[in-house]
Amino acid sequence: MGSHYPGEVNLADSAFLRACRRQPVPHTPVWYMRQAGRALPEYHKVREGVPMLTACATPELIVEITMQPVRRYGVDAAIFFSDIVVPLKAIGVDLDIKPGVGPVVADPIRDAKGIDALRPLEPGDVPYVTEAIKALTGELGGTPLIGFAGAPFTLGSYLIEGGPSKNHDRTKAMMYGEPELWHRLMERLSGIVIEHLRIQIAAGASAVQLFDSWVGAVAPDDYREFILPHTRRIFDSVADVPRIHFGVGTGELLGVLGEAGADVVGVDWRVPLDEAARRVGPGKALQGNLDPAILLAPWEVVERKAREVLRRGESAEGHVFNLGHGVLPSTNPDQLKRLTEFVHQL
Repeated sequence: MGSHYPGEVNLADSAFLRACRRQPVPHTPVWYMRQAGRALPEYHKVREGVPMLTACATPELIVEITMQPVRRYGVDAAIFFSDIVVPLKAIGVDLDIKPGVGPVVADPIRDAKGIDALRPLEPGDVPYVTEAIKALTGELGGTPLIGFAGAPFTLGSYLIEGGPSKNHDRTKAMMYGEPELWHRLMERLSGIVIEHLRIQIAAGASAVQLFDSWVGAVAPDDYREFILPHTRRIFDSVADVPRIHFGVGTGELLGVLGEAGADVVGVDWRVPLDEAARRVGPGKALQGNLDPAILLAPWEVVERKAREVLRRGESAEGHVFNLGHGVLPSTNPDQLKRLTEFVHQL
């Protein structure tokens, strides 16, 4: 990223990017997964009557929704408003996001023919991403923008199962039973993910997060064999900005996630950060990890638990305060604003 636009000086110096690089920070930086969205009345207002995938392809809406939590909470980073299935939709996969269900795929992929139909992603497939990010970097000034993508295992699971799955049984059946087919799918998806992240970085994203939401369903040895090579390839391909790696239920995987190549390992609420730092190993910053449900409790509880997260986070070489998963829809936005101020003051 050249030094040709205003605000870049403060960007490199932002608390968020410094923490990602394990440098000293003026305060613990904070942002929240799903900070843009369901908990905000202003989000529901602009989304009224607009299907999710339409919103994700409309630059003005992307910009407005991405900015809402930055204005309201004063967080240290914005995260690009989109969805992990956007690049799949953009290359022609017949899918929709059903309210209350999640992504639903019309023709699940179960064979080589289905895999080969996944064509590479090109910048021209997602012009709205580039347009929105360019507008956002101007509007955000000194606040970094995080771009993101879904990881191949999680995207692959949606494609194979046809939608959200509790046990990922068809996914694992392919992984264990047809490993060649599995790696072919992972390679194809990795290429799409790499291009999607590069498009966001080229447009001005200052950091990227890889969401492997469902990978907690896999044992460490299986992760190493069936997923790690593809995750490494992705992180190696976007090494010019800080890279964050996050999954849910990944306590047993933290050691191997530490090997995958990200600069920051996201930790869900199940493992305390000092223990997570031990499992992940040296040379990484951590992100997390307040249980999102704690925000539904009285403020005294939130404050006590947040203080605990910050204390344990001191064991990490760098710490970005976040929730252990996304903001719950019933969260009171005032709790998040108060939490942000509390973390900054502390």
